Amino acid sequence: MTKKILLMLTVITAWIVLLGVPASVADDALKVGAYGGYFKDSFDKHIFPDFTKETGIKIQSVAEPTGEAWLVQLEQAARAGQAPADVNMMSQTVMLRGQRTQLWTPYDLKEIPNHKYLLPQSINRYPDGRVSGIGAVGWYITLVSNTNVFKTAPSSWADMWKPDKKNSLGLLALVSNSFLLEITAKTFFGGCDILNSKDGILKVMNKLAELKPNVKLWYRDEGQFQQALQSGEIPMGQYYHDVAGLAAADGHPVRSTFPKEGGVYDSGSWAVSKASKKLKEAYIFINYMCRPEIQAKLSRKVGTAPTVKRDVTGLTDKEFSSVSSDIPPIIPRYDIYTGELSDWVNQKWTEMVTK
Repeated sequence: MTKKILLMLTVITAWIVLLGVPASVADDALKVGAYGGYFKDSFDKHIFPDFTKETGIKIQSVAEPTGEAWLVQLEQAARAGQAPADVNMMSQTVMLRGQRTQLWTPYDLKEIPNHKYLLPQSINRYPDGRVSGIGAVGWYITLVSNTNVFKTAPSSWADMWKPDKKNSLGLLALVSNSFLLEITAKTFFGGCDILNSKDGILKVMNKLAELKPNVKLWYRDEGQFQQALQSGEIPMGQYYHDVAGLAAADGHPVRSTFPKEGGVYDSGSWAVSKASKKLKEAYIFINYMCRPEIQAKLSRKVGTAPTVKRDVTGLTDKEFSSVSSDIPPIIPRYDIYTGELSDWVNQKWTEMVTK
């Protein structure tokens, strides 16, 4: 009985997404999910209208919640044969979790010829090699600092461990979104291979534990840290490069630095629910979004890092540096946070690092 009720609620939830949309539009339109708020608004303004004008395919944008909430909705709806959105922008950890239930329709790359422009890390694959996702947008986590407090820009992530940074840092609170394991491994252990074992992860966490006297705030609320960074109350930490750039452009004493070890490159991917009936239209949309000039427009209008190779974007040095870097990035080890070690890693993170 409970399963039947859950299934009925799932169907209702899927259709609530469409409330206020005429049935003819909902039937004809390709439903595209994007993170709600500023992000979705920017796509509605700068991307979707031009796509419809060029292709004739109507877009109905759907505001996605961040995190795993949208994944749960998609999985439940797919069991009822429904797709709250046909094409979905999904984080990398969520992409991996969706693979476990075979939620994502495998892509035929021949239908996405513009995939040739993508960076290697912008193509997601099932363990058997089938393509499950295509890079939508990218962003960087970098080392940020208040220019009034620190006149000289830091050059390495290792600067966070220095004694003069005591009680000065704001760091992301979760092991799965701070990627501090990867940052520490790259900075002090020559790369992320050390994270292949529990013993290696513990060595990295022990090094991270040395940071604790320097951390003033383990933050989940980005706005809280941004305000403290701008005021100088917490003058250094890790933050999103594009948002820090916007703060600097607004006149705040904030700088974003790509350390010599690289910024952390994270991204969202386009994934199609297996319940979608609009794969043909989805291919056209995803291929459009892979075009270098569209990725360049996203960089200019939305502030995201391109998921395609820099030399095809046409971005100036100034435009590119505002959203990305030529320094090879640190790529997160998403498998650590979604695989069999995930519960153990979260437990040890709390015990050894943030407690």
